[in-house]
Amino acid sequence: MKVVLLKDVKGSGKAGDIIDAKQGYAQNYLIKNGLAKAADASALNENKAQKAAQEFHRQEQLKENKALREKIDGLTLTVQVKSGESGKFFGSITNKEIAEKLMDLGIEIDKKKIVIQPNIKTAGSYPATVRISAEETAKITVNIIN
Repeated sequence: MKVVLLKDVKGSGKAGDIIDAKQGYAQNYLIKNGLAKAADASALNENKAQKAAQEFHRQEQLKENKALREKIDGLTLTVQVKSGESGKFFGSITNKEIAEKLMDLGIEIDKKKIVIQPNIKTAGSYPATVRISAEETAKITVNIIN
């Protein structure tokens, strides 16, 4: 019996997959528990439309990610901090400060997506990576001044 899975089913498939299941398993478990529905013409058309919509949204998200990467790739940020007589900072520069500097420029990036060298405690220029998505990453430079 052909069914369209409504939810992920371990060992059978992911939501939206059309699988061929045994009659008893399909009727007594999958359909009864709301995990699948019979693969008739309307269900197949609905499944096709959902997959097309998901693909469209995925493509739109990829375009947005690429535009954001192009906007911030190669960007140089300057962060001014207080330091002691020896030039060492009181504390260290974190992802949060870099995210705030990007926010000042109108670019909203989650601080968890910014990867920097640990323990930036002296003035200088440091590379940082911004992971926009699994496919898109941008390189920025952070200049630390006293």
